[in-house]
Amino acid sequence: MRIVPVELGKNSYDIYIGNGLEQQIRDFCQQAGFSSKGLIVTDTNVGPIYGQWLQNLLQQAGLQVEVYEIPAGESSKSMMMAEKLFTKCIETGMDRKSPVFALGGGVVGDLAGFVAASYMRGVPFVQVPTSLLAQVDSSVGGKVAVNHPLGKNLIGAFYQPKAVFMDLNTLQTLPKREIYTGLGEIIKYGIIYDAQFFQYLEDNIEQVASLANEAAAHMTARSCEIKADVVSQDEKELGLRAILNFGHTAAHAIEKNTGYTKYNHGEAVAIGMVCAAYISKALGMIDQSVVDRVISLILKLHLPIKAQGCTVEDLYRDIFHDKKTVGGKVKWILMESIGQVCGNSNVPEDIVKGAMEKIV
Repeated sequence: MRIVPVELGKNSYDIYIGNGLEQQIRDFCQQAGFSSKGLIVTDTNVGPIYGQWLQNLLQQAGLQVEVYEIPAGESSKSMMMAEKLFTKCIETGMDRKSPVFALGGGVVGDLAGFVAASYMRGVPFVQVPTSLLAQVDSSVGGKVAVNHPLGKNLIGAFYQPKAVFMDLNTLQTLPKREIYTGLGEIIKYGIIYDAQFFQYLEDNIEQVASLANEAAAHMTARSCEIKADVVSQDEKELGLRAILNFGHTAAHAIEKNTGYTKYNHGEAVAIGMVCAAYISKALGMIDQSVVDRVISLILKLHLPIKAQGCTVEDLYRDIFHDKKTVGGKVKWILMESIGQVCGNSNVPEDIVKGAMEKIV
């Protein structure tokens, strides 16, 4: 087992990564000072496989927890679903020390975290991510949110969990597409922070794509270390943390343009990273060989580089609805090299549209 600490002063917590974390979960819950009643939020994909497993574990730790399954998919990340969960918390008799457990992927974690942050002005929150994407990205860092019809993640908070438990055994039940979408975010960490890690992915394609256990442990731990390091320096995204948005400006527009149904998040991020690489080259920040390495790795890990069903005009319009846009200016995270990125809020329209032409 590996433990990755997230250092945030009084909001610090640990990420536990390994195969079979039952004892760690039980021990943590017995020592956490929780009230006896709690709630497990999961979805219709994960609940039938792991809901009873976690409920039994928590009961062994002395907690009475109910399981609430939301419909799987991005459409559940809504104010309407949050209200249903608030009602469940009230009906269950949960108080200010009652924990909310997020068991599932990023949608479950974002929604459950938003509910935990808001119910009684904040109750304890524990992440038990079961998808590769959630383990390496959304479960770490304390961003919780629901979507609005006009944009993704526009209503939310920074709210840190008390702990994150990443049981690698849960990855064994993932469909191939869910593995690949997680790899999209993993590639991002190499580009923004660690050239050696990017090289590791290039050199171990087969083990990476098949989630061989040693590769899965290394990728998950290294991704969490990078994100923890960035978040520890900039919890509220006032500066450095913005680098984690590499690929996401175009990705969110692609997701919105395709109704959040055609591409899952990691696929959209893969296309968005290609767009950002093209912009970086057009500005003279990197040469074509760097763009080629990014595209090659994305393709080898079974991810798309073009967005079907999108137009340049629609994508360009929607980047201004992104929550990272300030004063009408889009802040792009762009490449200086593999392992180094920077922010730029003054990218000319023609360069952005030129890059978008290449990804639609």
